[in-house]
Parts: sequence; C-alpha cells; structure tokens
Amino acid sequence: MTDTRRRVKVYTLNEDRQWDDRGTGHVSSAYVERLKGMSLLVRAESDGSLLLESKINPNTAYQKQQDTLIVWSEAENYDLALSFQEKAGCDEIWEKICQVQGKDPSVDITQELIDESEEERFDDMSSPGLELPPCELSRLEEVAELVASSLPSPLRREKLALALENEGYIRKLLELFRVCEDLENREGLHHLYDIIKGIFLLNRTALFEVMFSEECIMDVIGCLEFDPSLPQPRRHREFLTTTARFKEVIPISDPELRQKIHQTYRVQYIQDMVLPTPSVFEENMLSTLHSFIFFNKVEIVGMLQDDEKFLTELFAQLTDEATDDDKRHELVNFLKEFCAFSQTLQPQNRDAFFKTLSNMGILQALEVILGMDDVQVRGAATDIFSYLVEYNPSMVREFVMQESQQNDDDILLINLIIEHMICDTDPELGGAVQLMGLLRTLVDPENMLATANKTEKTEFLSFFYKHCMHVLSAPLLANTTEEKPSKDDFQTCQLLALIVELLTFCVEHHTYHIKNYIINKDILRRVLVLTASQHAFLALCALRFMRKIIGLKDEFYNRYIMRNFLFEPVVKAFLNNGSRYNLINSAIIEMFEYVRVEDVKSLTAHIIENYWKGLEDVDYVQTFKGLKLRYEQQRERQDNPKLDSMRSILRNHRFRRDARTLEDEEEMWFNTDEEDLEDGEAVVPPSDKMKNDEDLMDPISKFMERKKLKDSEEKEVLTGKASLSGRQSPSFKLSFSSSPKASLSSPPTASLHPGSPGSPSSPGTGARSSPPSAAVTTKGGLVGLVDYPDDDEEDEDEEDADSKEESPPLSKKSKLSS
Repeated sequence: MTDTRRRVKVYTLNEDRQWDDRGTGHVSSAYVERLKGMSLLVRAESDGSLLLESKINPNTAYQKQQDTLIVWSEAENYDLALSFQEKAGCDEIWEKICQVQGKDPSVDITQELIDESEEERFDDMSSPGLELPPCELSRLEEVAELVASSLPSPLRREKLALALENEGYIRKLLELFRVCEDLENREGLHHLYDIIKGIFLLNRTALFEVMFSEECIMDVIGCLEFDPSLPQPRRHREFLTTTARFKEVIPISDPELRQKIHQTYRVQYIQDMVLPTPSVFEENMLSTLHSFIFFNKVEIVGMLQDDEKFLTELFAQLTDEATDDDKRHELVNFLKEFCAFSQTLQPQNRDAFFKTLSNMGILQALEVILGMDDVQVRGAATDIFSYLVEYNPSMVREFVMQESQQNDDDILLINLIIEHMICDTDPELGGAVQLMGLLRTLVDPENMLATANKTEKTEFLSFFYKHCMHVLSAPLLANTTEEKPSKDDFQTCQLLALIVELLTFCVEHHTYHIKNYIINKDILRRVLVLTASQHAFLALCALRFMRKIIGLKDEFYNRYIMRNFLFEPVVKAFLNNGSRYNLINSAIIEMFEYVRVEDVKSLTAHIIENYWKGLEDVDYVQTFKGLKLRYEQQRERQDNPKLDSMRSILRNHRFRRDARTLEDEEEMWFNTDEEDLEDGEAVVPPSDKMKNDEDLMDPISKFMERKKLKDSEEKEVLTGKASLSGRQSPSFKLSFSSSPKASLSSPPTASLHPGSPGSPSSPGTGARSSPPSAAVTTKGGLVGLVDYPDDDEEDEDEEDADSKEESPPLSKKSKLSS
C-alpha cells in the first residue's frame, strides 16, 4: 500500500543517543521466507529500495509513542523507530505487531526483556496484576515504597505503568500534591517527589503524555521542587512563570504549534534543570524522554517551515528599516533558535530547511543585520551565519559572487564579516576566532564544487583576491611599515596572528592567486617584520608563514626571497634570540635545516654568500656548517665540471642498458679491427677500473687530492710524460681527466657539452688537436677514458640532461656565485 497512511520515516539511535534518519518510505507487513516469520518492510519512496526488513520477534518489546511512533530494540545497542505521517497507519501496523505477539492492541508496550530469576518470573506471572494503594495522604509512603521496589524488575515496572495509566493515578497524585502544598505537609511532599521521579524512570510514553499535558506539567514540576536531600525547595515554577516569558515575535496562528513550543521548552527544562543527573544505572531509563523532546523539535521545525506566511513576515520585519532595535533583537534571537532546532534534523531534511531559508532571503537579511551597530544583534547574526557556512558553504559563496556585481566592496557580506573580525572588542578575540574559522571554510578548495560548466574554485578565488583580500590584509600592512610592528599590544598581535594563519592556509591550498598577491604586494617582507614582536606567538606565526613558502620549493618564491634579501630579518631574529633554547630558536634552525636537507641550491648559495659571517660561529648544531659544505660542493662542481661528467659517464655505463646502447656497442664491435682484439686490447676495461676507483674514493676527497697535485700533473701531461700504449685507430678519440687544463684531444665543441663522455673539460679550456690515439694512461690515480664518435654523437644530449640533474647549468651557477 503506498497511500499516506503507511508513509513513514525510519530512524536508528546512534552512539550519542541521537536519532539518525535512514530515509522515508512506505511500510507494510508480510511473511518473509528467509526470516521465517512475519516482518516489517519499508521501501524507499524515491527508488523502491528496501530501507528496513525486520522480523516481528515474539520476544521483542515494541512501544507505541505519541500515537504516531513505534520504537523497539533489535539488538543490545540497536534501537529502531518508525515515525508515521498519520495515526491510522500507525494503528494498523501496531495491530499487526500485537497480533503476532498475541497482545491486546490497546497496550502501548508489548513486553520487556526479562533478566530475573525463574522463581521471580513465576511469582510475577502468577499474580494477576499490581494493585495500587488508595491515593490518600496517609498512604503516600506506601505508594513511594511500591514504586521504588518495582523499578528493578521489568515485569513489575510494566504492571505498575499499566496500573498508573488505567486508574488515572497520576492526576490523583497531583491533586494530593496541591493539598500537601496548601497544608505545608513537608513529609508528604518528599514522598511525592520520590513517586514522580520513579514514574519518570518507568520510561513510558503514555505516562509522559499525561504528565506533560497543559493542565498537569506545572504540578509535576512542583512535585520535583521538594527534593528531600535539599534543605529548601527549588523555585522552578516561579522561574517558568515569571522569569522565562514566551515572546511571540511573529504571531503564531496555529494553536497546536504554540502548545507544542510551550511543551517542548518545559520538558527540556525538566530534563536539563529539574531532574537530578541520572546515575550510570538510570541513564538508559530516560531514553524515551530524550526521544519525546527530539521528535517534538522535528515537528516544530517542520510546522514552521511549512508556514510560508510566518517566514515571509519574519524576514520582512528583519530587513525593514522601520523595525525598532528591541524588536529586531528578538527577531534575530528567534531565527538563531530556529536554526539551532534544525540541528536535530537529518541531512536531507536539513538541506531542505536551509534551502527554504535561502529562498526567503536569509543571506540578504544577515547582510543588513551585520551592518548594524548593536553588538548583541551582530553576535546572533554571526551564529546564524556560522550555521549556514558549516552546512552549505557553496550557497554562501554563490550569493557573495552574485552580489559583487551589484554592490561596492565595502558592503559585501564577506567584507562585513572581515571587518567585524578586525573590530572585535573582546580582549581574547573570541568572536574573531569564530569568524576566521568561517572564512577558512569559505576559502577552502576542498569543499568547493566542480561542474562541467564552471569551476567554483577558480571563480570564487578570483573574486576573493580581487574584492576581499585587501580588506583582510589591511591591518597587517598598516602595522608593518617600519622595521618593527607599529602596535605591539596583545590584542593587536592576536589579530595579526589570526590574519597570518589564514594567509599561511592560503599559501598551502591556493596556487597562483596567493603567489601573485604575495609577490606583488611584498607580503612576505611585511610579515617578517612581525619577527621583531615582543610576543613570541606572533613571531612564530611569521616564521611558519615563511617556512610554508620555502617548503613549496617554488623558484618564483625563491627568487623573490633572494632579490629582496628576506632571510635578513630571520637571521636577525635568530641572532637576537641569542643562546636561548626556545621555540623561535628551533623554528629558525629547522627552516635552515630544510634548505640543507632538500638541497635548495639557490637559497643555499644566497644564505652562505650573504649571512655566513653571522652564522659561522653557531656550532651547537651542524646545520650551518652543513649548508657551507653544500655551498662548497656546488662551487666545486662549477669549478670542476669533470665531476659531473664522470658521474654521468658512470651512471651511463653502470645503469643504462637500453636498446640504443646495445646498438652502439655492436656498431663499435664491427668498426674495430680484428688486430685490436687479437692484441688483447680491452674495449671498456678502463671504465671498469674507474668504477672501482669511484667506489673506493669519495669524489670530494679525490678532487681535493687533484687540486694539491695540480701543478706537478700539469707539467707531466704538458711535457708528454704520459705514456701511450696500444695501437691507434682513426675511429677512437683519447681524453684525459687529469686536470682542467690537461684535455689534449677534446673536440672543439666540448666546451658546449661539459657532460658528454668524450669531453670532460672545463669552460674556457682551449681544445687542442692531437693525433688520434686509443691508448689510456693512469698516473697519480687518474684514469683516461675511451669513447667513440658514435656514442658521442648519439648520446651527447642525453648525458647532458643527466649532468643537469646533478647540478644547474654552468651559466646559472656562475650567476649565483657572483
């Protein structure tokens, strides 16, 4: 059956004792072969999928609440509820359940699980029912003892609840309460407190509906004022009738809605303020009370949401300039509470709720309210705005982009939020922290949508950097015009720290937008002024900002840092910190350590060439000496490019065995005379020997030795002492690697390709021709390398690329070292 009578929502109780909406569908009961019994089936109204398939277990306790709810537990921690649109549908399904369990449909609970001994169970079942004493003043103590003794036993609780319900006993007890209060009978009032508290712990919806009715609820609260453990009674009724007043900011025409609002407020008050905090053993006994409040709130939000006249009047008065301040304050507080109630809704219902508010113009109303002078009204408006941003940031972004086409930057909604953040009068900036969190959510690309037609990220970030970023950074720019912050009081520093944190977030998550802004506005220089602040937390914020930029390893940022000497304030802060071992000291050292470990060559050279004198005496960490060593290695490679050349040759012969290399070697084989091979002349052994030397000797120490022996080796080579052995072939070239000036047979183009195997010569070395020779000489630990024209021509570009991986081009290095 698919009519509205059987239309239901399926709820499950989560770990936080909150009801989760599992969907809307139509319920039916049928025999399910797989489950071997009659079962409840709920099929989704959207696609017909099965939302619920639950066998009606003869031993499961089902409860009917508020005429339209059926609640039960399928496992120890798995509670289910069906919320019916109509009472008739609930009654039909309840009859089916009672029919399976053999119960009278007039009961509101079929049974409860029994965990007592067989003897107690037999005694309880053998008794026909629980007989209550007459409701008289002299028998109150007896009633209180009966209630207390029934609570531990599920069956006795069931019988007590039925007796209380059938005999109208609660109303009689409340009449006795009025008599006791008139007579000031304190003993009787104490007994009534225990009785009413015990009735709450029975956890029965039918009893709650009697107790929370309009004529009974205040007397129930009165009974709970007289706690025997307190010397004086509480004054809850006085608070509810005189202090807590119901303000009907917009007239509510529906009397049922008005009564539901009153009831929910009072029941919530009973739960939060009147009832004592439940013990561990009593906590689950009030689950029905939690459910009662929850479903009341859902019902209130639904009824208000459906009343278009009410919401239209609400937003009209909110935005009307003629509305006085007190009235507007009440309207905003109502809207805030309305949004708070919506948090009880499930995601799909909440989505419809906020869509309704959006269609009514809630964002336009907030824009008007945030422009007002009343601090309390603005605070409430901020809370409403936070509900909207946290639930649907895309809706807010779409609104502000549309309004930017019509309004000036000063009155844009986001700019109003930024101004309130900047102007927060709270010394601890509580409101500013909240607003900064909302801004972060709005500019976070992770929650931005991308569709086929447009990309929200691109559009919104372009809008934000064009219309809003200058407002956000204004306090930072105004306070950093000198070498030290203009204002260094705590509140200003707190605000600047929030702004820098958001900018750091932008550096991490945005790309070219923030890069262009930082470089064009010189933002990093301004932020680093804050390292001179007396407040360490602000200095650390500035260091985090720079560290995030360096961590990107972006050469645009690196050139910007070097061009403007932006390590200077960092080094100055490090030296001013002295020998103190604190967060600033660690943060700065970590920044330099990152440059060293990641081998950021341009920054390494910049730091050593400009700030080494100030850092060379720091020896309690090896970071700066390590940076110096990195720098010297770079210079060494620039002065001795043969190191890169040798590494690329080694890498080529040891690791690269692709098809092209094999073809080259075959070509070489067929180009070699048989006589060469007969003489036992090895084609590649020199590289093997060089391999062993490279493995045994560190390249740095090897070149240091060469440097010391430079003069003597030059003389030996130049005077022709180097012996040449083996037969020469026109197809071979000879190349020495003794010193930068000892390249005897490099081709004229060798200086253009310092990384090619046949030309390990340094820039500026004149390449002199000599008769081609196939011999290799090793003298003073130096190795001559044999290579071939075929390899040279084909692999020249590839090996040049390999050498570039080791270090930047020489022209770039020479610029850095100059």
